[in-house]
Amino acid sequence: MDLTYTEEEEAFRARLRRWLGGVLPALPPKPSPGDWPGRRAYDTGWQRRLYDAGYGDVHWDASPTTRLIFLEETERAGAPYVGANFVGLLHAGPTIAAEGTAAQRERWLTPVLRGDEVWCQGFSEPGAGSDLASLRTRAVRDGDAYVITGSKIWTSHAEVADWCELLVRTDPAAAKHRGISWLAMPMDAPGITVRPLRTLAGSTEFAEMFLDEVRVPVGNRVGEENDGWRVTMVTLSFERGTAFVGEVVACRRVLGELAAHARKSGRWDDAVLRRELALLTAEFSALWRLTQWNVSEAQAGGGVPGVGGSVFKLRYSHARQRLYDVAAGVLGGAGALDAGHEWTLDRLSSLSYTIAAGTSQIQRNIVAERILGLPKGGR
Repeated sequence: MDLTYTEEEEAFRARLRRWLGGVLPALPPKPSPGDWPGRRAYDTGWQRRLYDAGYGDVHWDASPTTRLIFLEETERAGAPYVGANFVGLLHAGPTIAAEGTAAQRERWLTPVLRGDEVWCQGFSEPGAGSDLASLRTRAVRDGDAYVITGSKIWTSHAEVADWCELLVRTDPAAAKHRGISWLAMPMDAPGITVRPLRTLAGSTEFAEMFLDEVRVPVGNRVGEENDGWRVTMVTLSFERGTAFVGEVVACRRVLGELAAHARKSGRWDDAVLRRELALLTAEFSALWRLTQWNVSEAQAGGGVPGVGGSVFKLRYSHARQRLYDVAAGVLGGAGALDAGHEWTLDRLSSLSYTIAAGTSQIQRNIVAERILGLPKGGR
C-alpha cells in the first residue's frame, strides 16, 4: 500500500488546478433545483468542457490515484458535481469499461464522457431493495431481443436519462443470485412509463419505472446471460468504493465552514460543540486515508475497488449524518429549519445514505463475512 503521490501525479494536480482556475469563473449560473432539463444541460455542458480539455476520460482510462486527485481538486475548487451524469460516469460507465465488449465500450463510453448521453439506474424494486437478488422484473428471450416486464423504484435520474443500467431475471428457475442479467435499456423504447418520486427535500431525482413488454436487443447485455449478479457486484464496488470520494472532500470543507460560522455567531465557547467538531474532523481525516487505501488497493488490483469499499460506505454514511446534525445545531432555531439552506438540504439527504448503495446492515454483513471471515448468519 502506497498513500504517497508520484511527481507525475503531482504535475497532473498542478495542471488541473490551473485549468480549473481559468474555466470556473466563466461558467453560467446553476439552474434551479427543480429544472431538470436545465440541470441536465448544465451538468452535461460541464462534462463536455472536461472532455474538450482532456479530462473527460479520467474516470476510466486514468489510474485510480489520478481519479482520486481529479475528484479531490474539482471538489476543492467548487467545480460542478457530476449531477445528472453520476450513474453513467460513476456506475454504468466503469462497469462497461470493466465488463463490456470492445463494441459496447465504443458505443457507450465516449457519449457519456462527452456529455452526450445520460444514464439512470434500474436496480431496486418495491420488493427487492436491500435483498436485491430477489428482483422479479422478467426478461424473456425472443430471438435477438429480450422482452421485459416488471417495475423498478428509486430509479435515479430516469426523468432525463437516455439509457438505463437494468437488472432483470432471465432464468426464474435458477437460484436467485444465478438467474440475473445486466442490460443497457434505451429509455425511449416503447412500453416504458416513468413517474417521478418527491423526496423529503422536495427534489425529484428518483422515479418509479414501469416496464410493459419492453424490447431490448440481446447485444445490449453486458456480461453473459445469467451472470448479471457478478457484473452487478462490479457496479456496486465502484458505487461504494470510489463514487463518494468528492463528497468526503466536501464534508471536510463543510467542517471548516461550521467552525468559522460557530466563531462568528458566538457558538465557539460551547465546549460540547468544539468536541463534536474535533471528533468529526478526526473521523473524516480517517475516512480520507481509508479512501486513499481503497484507491491504492484498486490500483494494485486492476482498477476495481475491493471489499474495503463496504468499510468506507458504512463509516461514511453515519459520519455524514452526524456532521449535518451538528450543522443543524450550529445554525440553531429557524436557521436549522430553513428549507433553502444548503446544510438543511444536505441534512435531509444524509438520512438516505445509510440505505442507498446498500444499507448499513448489508455493509456489516459484507465486512463480517468477506473481511473478518465470520460464518454466514441464518437466512
